[in-house]
Amino acid sequence: MAQENQNKWGVVIVACMAIFIIVLDSSAMNVAISTLVVELNTTLSIIQAIIALYALIIASFMLLGSKLQDILGRKKTFLLGLIIYAFGTTTATLSINAGMLLIGWAVLEGIGAAMMFPATTTIVGASYEGKDRVTAFGIWGGIAAVGAAIGPIVGGIFTTFLTWRLVFGMELVFVALILIFRHYLTESRPTLKWKDLDIVGALLSIVSLVLIVLGILLLTTPQYWGYVTLLLISGSILFIVFLLWQRRRINKGLEPLSDISLLKNRIFGLGNLNSVIQQIPLAGFLFIIPIFLQQVTKLDAFMTGVALLPASISVLIFSLLGAKLSSKLEPKYIVMIGFLVAAAGTFILGGVFSVNTQIGDIVPGTIVFGTGIGLLLSQLTNLTMSAARSDQETDAAGFLNAFKNLGYSIGTALIGVLLLLGIFGGLTAGIEESGLAGNMTTQEIQSSLFNYVEKMQTETPQIPPELVPQATQIVESTISSAMRQTFNALTLILLLGFITSIFIPKN
Repeated sequence: MAQENQNKWGVVIVACMAIFIIVLDSSAMNVAISTLVVELNTTLSIIQAIIALYALIIASFMLLGSKLQDILGRKKTFLLGLIIYAFGTTTATLSINAGMLLIGWAVLEGIGAAMMFPATTTIVGASYEGKDRVTAFGIWGGIAAVGAAIGPIVGGIFTTFLTWRLVFGMELVFVALILIFRHYLTESRPTLKWKDLDIVGALLSIVSLVLIVLGILLLTTPQYWGYVTLLLISGSILFIVFLLWQRRRINKGLEPLSDISLLKNRIFGLGNLNSVIQQIPLAGFLFIIPIFLQQVTKLDAFMTGVALLPASISVLIFSLLGAKLSSKLEPKYIVMIGFLVAAAGTFILGGVFSVNTQIGDIVPGTIVFGTGIGLLLSQLTNLTMSAARSDQETDAAGFLNAFKNLGYSIGTALIGVLLLLGIFGGLTAGIEESGLAGNMTTQEIQSSLFNYVEKMQTETPQIPPELVPQATQIVESTISSAMRQTFNALTLILLLGFITSIFIPKN
């Protein structure tokens, strides 16, 4: 009986190992930003772009990765993705500059993850039924929550006491374990041939999403603002063209990249929308809190991870409790409660940031925020996937994971941009109020101090030495003010999620 039970959950355990390393990458390196800036001789905006692009590449290739299951089979697609991911994590481990990290982490790992992610969802969905299926997806969602939650402390330990490179290096151990236990994974018989693959649709989906996120990222660089509108509009138009192209293929009896008729299902559509809205504050929170803690509170990577630990524990506990709550309370109501609780957390946090803020000051707000996010993570995958028929599971998994990662990418880009724009604008006011001048103009000082922020204050600002102490005070005060404004924006986003969740039909 014990052996049967072990075999019974073998599929979800292997799937969860893959999900764990994919999600871990999304949060573990956020605490290492200062170290990465120094060791790779780069800037905060570049690291922000790499983190956002990792999630974006996953989102952009997700529909293609999902469709490949119908051509190669679930297991082969998963294992091919695993091998690409292994090459990526090896490249990231050995990175000598930001470009190499971008290729290894964002591109190769992102493509590999895009092939594994939907395959894990369909493998788990096809391997269990009834109560076991709900439990399996609860474990799947819980492990995803754990990966995101413990990422900061894992990244902090490796970065401070060993090297950030081992965050990527240790993932190769998980890759080896997955390969050893790959016999647990169930294969599906291919239903399509390569000639059935919608290459035009794949290109349209990839290019459209990349343009949208790049447009948001360019907001951090004022000299490129002229391109922002062009990128956002072009990306949006291409995504609409993608949807029309899919409808055309369906009407002609050709195989689409993804079954867009799923989006007409109210539960599925709203489930995906709420997944995007939930991911934006989570990604933003995990990106901007370390920036504040390392630049203003002067914490190292390990203590930054420790500061985020209460939130991590809350996410873990309530993602597990939320799965049990769904048997007593409608998932819709748990989602609504989750958004309200998370919004209460960001509202509390919005009032605590100042130049004198310490770890203890942010803990209450992060616990409340983590509680809400945990409740959301426990429900949204199973709720959304429940709307798809068994023959639509592959497409449903592709859509769901694409939208979730798009939300995470937009969150890192958008919330990071809001913070940096707040800092950029606040520096001018701070410099003018202080009368900081010397032999430089206000604009020159502002540019120098913004570069100082971009370098995570790891280099001396290019201003007269006697102005540095006062300039540092202006920078830290400006960052604190920008954090308050940004967390107010996060609260509004979560309240938007609460409003949209009201319209989710009851199961």
